[in-house]
Amino acid sequence: MRLISDADRDLTRLVNDPKFSRWLAQIKAIGGCAHPIYLSGSTLTLNPVTGEVISSYSTADEPGERLAVRCGNRRASVCPTCSYLHAGDTYQLVRAGLSGGKGVPGAVTERPRLFVTLTAPSFGPVHHALDGTRCRPRWDDPACEHGRPLGCGRIHGEDDRLVGLPLCPDCYDYVSHVLWHAHAGRLWNLFTTAVRRRLASTGGIPRSKLREHLVVSFAKVAEYQKRAAIHFHAVVRLDGPDGPGSAPASWASEELLTDAVTHAAASTFVTVPESDAYGTERIGWGGQFDARPIHPAPDSDGPSGSAVAGYVAKYVTKGAAETGAGLDYRITTPDDIRAAVVTTHIRALMATCWRLGGLAELEHLRLRRWAHSLGYRGHILTKSRRYSTTYGALREERADHRRGGPAPGADTVTESAWRFAGSGYTPAESDFAAGIAEDHAMNIQLARESREEERRYA
Repeated sequence: MRLISDADRDLTRLVNDPKFSRWLAQIKAIGGCAHPIYLSGSTLTLNPVTGEVISSYSTADEPGERLAVRCGNRRASVCPTCSYLHAGDTYQLVRAGLSGGKGVPGAVTERPRLFVTLTAPSFGPVHHALDGTRCRPRWDDPACEHGRPLGCGRIHGEDDRLVGLPLCPDCYDYVSHVLWHAHAGRLWNLFTTAVRRRLASTGGIPRSKLREHLVVSFAKVAEYQKRAAIHFHAVVRLDGPDGPGSAPASWASEELLTDAVTHAAASTFVTVPESDAYGTERIGWGGQFDARPIHPAPDSDGPSGSAVAGYVAKYVTKGAAETGAGLDYRITTPDDIRAAVVTTHIRALMATCWRLGGLAELEHLRLRRWAHSLGYRGHILTKSRRYSTTYGALREERADHRRGGPAPGADTVTESAWRFAGSGYTPAESDFAAGIAEDHAMNIQLARESREEERRYA
């Protein structure tokens, strides 16, 4: 036995456990989740009048007296199966706000709707890929004050490691880049306020009376560009005073909404408190602004609702490490920055976060805490309350489907007692879970190919 490896010994223990088949069923039920959470406890559903037990469940007879549940992580690099579910929920959430469903009336397809892109300003020239054209052609071959060329005659592919890197790191404004990230959430809030103000002004009504005529609903996703700067993609929709089920005022047109978001993008900014370390900073949007109408039909001029929802769902599962724009874990010391497997550009941004985070006037930004995400501390996806359904509602709907019906209603009483009982796998358990996850991914791929085949020959 001493010649058997720890992994083989663990495998022998696992498959000889009398409850191995039940453990395997648990892991299959969570799709081979990479980092399951284990809970111990019980749930009892009673009739409050008669005391009759309607249903009950306890982990007393489960393997290890615990139940495995999904980790729920949205990042594909952390848990592929949970991120797939999160992407599906995101697709349904965004699509419901564009096409109806999930409690949202189909009339939303008739509302003024835009797909808006808001970017960060330039912090210095970087290498970029431009569909087979040269990066930054310069005939006079100028150089910056540090002696580095200001042009680049190479043709970069999308996967070229130089794409997104500064032509001259010493010229690049890392301080402004980090401060823009730290204030991006506030800048977005000012943008939405400016949109409402512009709509009220154009409609000839006081700002305080706007909700009597229309409501601005939105959903936005944050994405890191190649240069590691956040930009936002947002769905902006005009509803009536009662939400998506009512129409906005007749004067609230698609053209008026386009004018409002364009004006707001050009006029909103945040002023950062002055400091001897960086002077005065004024944070605003970049020049690469875009606003396109969303149309119901996929073959129309603008993007369709399904296309927009698919794009948002695809990106929302990516973590900072996958996009090459940071790390998926927090940094606690400068040594973590030096040891991180990232580009020199990302390391410089994280180091700038750490340095600025030590300034008293910027303490409220918690830059050191968010150095792993380059100072950006906002959520990847946010939405207004009335835009569509919620993640919680979608997960409850999925749970109802799995148990064959909705949860007990208001005429029952549920008593629950649960506690955390561990997480993760042993080496042998991890191998089984990985195989289940691979089968799960293969089934998804085969189902997708089957649907595409059906559409092709329909």
